[in-house]
Formats: sequence, structure tokens, C-alpha cells
Amino acid sequence: MSQSTRRVVVIGAGMTGLSAAYYMRKFLQEAEITAQITIVDQDDHIGGKVNTLHRDGFVIERGPDSFLARKTAMVDLASELGMEDELVTTNPEAKKTYILHDGQLHPMPSGLVLGIPTELRSFMESDLLSMDGKIRALDDFLLPAKMDGKDESLGDFIERRLGKEVLENVTEPLLAGIYAGDTRKLSLQATFPQFGVVEREYGSLIKGMNTGSKPVETHTGTKKSAFLTFRNGLQSLINRLGESLSTADMRLNTGVESIQPQADGMYIVLLNDGQQVVADHVIVTVQTFAASKLLKPLVDTKALDLINYVSVANVVMAFDRKDIQTEYDGSGFLVPRKEGRTITACTWTSTKWLHTSPDDRVLMRFYVGRSGDEQVVDESDEQIKAKVLHDMRELMGIDAEPLFTEITRLHHSMPQYPVGHMDNISMLRAQLAAQYPGVLALGAGYDGVGLPDCIRTAKEMAMREAERVTSFSNSHSS
Repeated sequence: MSQSTRRVVVIGAGMTGLSAAYYMRKFLQEAEITAQITIVDQDDHIGGKVNTLHRDGFVIERGPDSFLARKTAMVDLASELGMEDELVTTNPEAKKTYILHDGQLHPMPSGLVLGIPTELRSFMESDLLSMDGKIRALDDFLLPAKMDGKDESLGDFIERRLGKEVLENVTEPLLAGIYAGDTRKLSLQATFPQFGVVEREYGSLIKGMNTGSKPVETHTGTKKSAFLTFRNGLQSLINRLGESLSTADMRLNTGVESIQPQADGMYIVLLNDGQQVVADHVIVTVQTFAASKLLKPLVDTKALDLINYVSVANVVMAFDRKDIQTEYDGSGFLVPRKEGRTITACTWTSTKWLHTSPDDRVLMRFYVGRSGDEQVVDESDEQIKAKVLHDMRELMGIDAEPLFTEITRLHHSMPQYPVGHMDNISMLRAQLAAQYPGVLALGAGYDGVGLPDCIRTAKEMAMREAERVTSFSNSHSS
């Protein structure tokens, strides 16, 4: 086959895989190269964990429910697909986020970024921390900075700078919604590397975050956080991506057995139905434990084997508005591990996202399962529902019976980046590039768990691959 045609096999049809296929075709076409794309996924649908249910006038997300607007890759993709008019923002009247502390819901102080106060007055007036805890946090102004740049756990970092109380009362519950993980095992460089940069540059997190040059990728909890989703659900983007890839060879309900390098630099991808697909590029976007099995015959996959995944479940409940006495003024609340509750967080969905519910109904979404507490995910629907309703009654004073309950179990869905993760992944990719050019590994388990992260890395990878192909072609034609 001529250099003007490239055969691309994408393993995995989640957000990363579909984006990789989309951008590989786009950048190769711009280089006047035809892309023959095959997408393989063992599920019977595209989109991976993204799954929107439309029921009785509700828009219900069974997987991710939104994305950070500041991470622009997803907005850019939506614009390319002609979907920018379908983007919706959170209710501007629902900016507050609450955190459970000693059994009571307390508003999170304004300007709090993962426990780092950017508005000291609001921080000092908060009931989330004792006076000793607040004073300990202010030690951040005086403590020496760690200047070696070596990776450490996010939990150790926050405790070192701001103290144990900030870590347990604020940082840990905030992170539960992103990683469902153990902060003392999560890599700082892989999650919030900008905080290490701020420490080294300013000698103090609080000082650095108050200079006005705040890192752009900091997470929720600040009044400036802006989340977006789509009016008809996140799956509408998946559907549009699928339509744009209608000429691709889509093989669902199909697994991959092996990737076999050939003497001519090509690859044979052996499928579990016995068929073989020849490829110039093999893009592996499945979870890292599945990727490890495919790549182990080729390279050292220790970097992938070190990544654990946590299982969680989403519990969505719909209510008749007349049965809910409280008017909610925020987006929801977070539950620290030490509170000993089943739920890890609650989103007041119909308040946060006005498009998700009929006016006479209320929609709420509860999260269960986190690192070290995953067994609840495998309990029966009745058991999970009873535990969530128990917490709801005690924490929110709601005694109503839901109109319906939708429970979605997301097994092995939350990758946990270990300390040293970024260096480990860099070495893995360098080995692949040197020995097996055209074999790529990416997805939520590598460079960021958010949907925009998955799209961004897919786009960057596709651009590099297209440049590699064109430079190779040019060097051989000159």
C-alpha cells in the first residue's frame, strides 16, 4: 500500500478512541493522506463510560455528567462537530458547594482551591476547620519550599503545606469526585503538578495562589469554576463523533487478542473472532490493565501494572417536587471519608443543571464507592438504594420515596496514578516509539481522567503521528 494511504486500528471506542480516530483522519487528510480506520471494542456500544438516559422528561447521566470548561479540547471538538450551540452551563444561582463536617452541611469558603485558601477572610470564618486547623494552614506562609521537584503523593503534599485537617476535611472529599482515591497514594505530578510549581516559585501555596496568576487547571470548589455539558447529554457528543466516523470499520462486541509486529514495519492486530487486521498505526485506548496484556509481549509494562482502578456507582433518584420541602441553593455536597457515610457526594442535579428535569420534579445524583470502600458497589440495587436513602434522610432531612432510582455500576473506572506515574509513562512511550513506531497508548489511565484530557491527548497524538508520517515520506521522496 502506498504512503498516501495509512491503515489505523483503534482499540477501544470510548471518548479517547473515538477522538483518536477522528483526529487521525483529520490530520492525515490535511497531509493529503487517506486514513483507513478500524475501531474495535468489546462492548456493544460506543462511548465507553459516557451514557445518557432520557426518561420521563429527565436527562440522566449514568457516567460522567460534565466537564471543566477551562480545559478547552472538548469545547473545540464540539465546535468542529457543529455542536457549540448545544452546550449548557451550570445554573448561576447554584454556585455553592457544601461539605459534610460532623454530620452537618457547611458551605465551602469562597475561593478555596483544593483546600488552598485564596480568600483568607472567608477561610478564617469557615466552620469546616478548627482554629488550630486554620492556624496550621497559615504556616504555609512560613514553611520552607521543597525545591527538588521530585514527585510525592498529593496527600503528603497538602498535609506538609496546609496540615492534616485541611487534607481530611476539604482536599480528600473534593478529590473523591475526581479519582475516588487515596490521596496518600495519588501522584502530585500526575494530578495537580501546578501546585508543586507554585510552591517552588513562591515558597507558599497561599501566597502563590493569591498573586492573581492562579494555575488554570485547578479544580472545583472555587466560585470561578465553570462546568459545561450538552443539553441532550454527553452522549450526544459521542453520537455525533460516531456519525462523523461512519466510514470507519466499526467492530463492536469484538476483543483484541494480540498486536503482532511484522518485518516490514506493519502490525497485524489479531481479533478474538480469529480475524486479522493489518495496520500502520495501532492506537491502544483501553484501560491500562487491558493495555498491559496487549503490550507486554512488546515492551516493559510495569508503568501500566502499577495503576490500580477503583470501582464506583452512581445512584440517580427522581422525586416529585411537592415531596421536597427544601429549596437548594448550591450544586450539592461532598462527604469526607472520616464521616463514615455510604455516599461520597451528592449533586442536586436539577438545581445545578436546569435542563435535566421537568419543573415539577427534582433530580439528585449520589455517588458511592471509593478507594478502600468499594464493596458497596457490588451490593444489590435494593441494598444500595436503602443505604443512600438512609444517608439522605439523616443529612438532608428528606423522607420522600423516589419516583424511580437508576443505579449504574462503573467497575474499574477510576484510575489511580501512583507516585512516579508521569516518569513511568514517559519511559513506556519512549520505548514504544523507539522499538514499535506507530503503536500508541493513551486514555484516562495516562494523562488525566477528565473527558477534555482524553480528547486533548488523542488530538496531540494524532498530530504527532501525522507529522511523523509526512516527515518520513518526505525524507524518502527527496
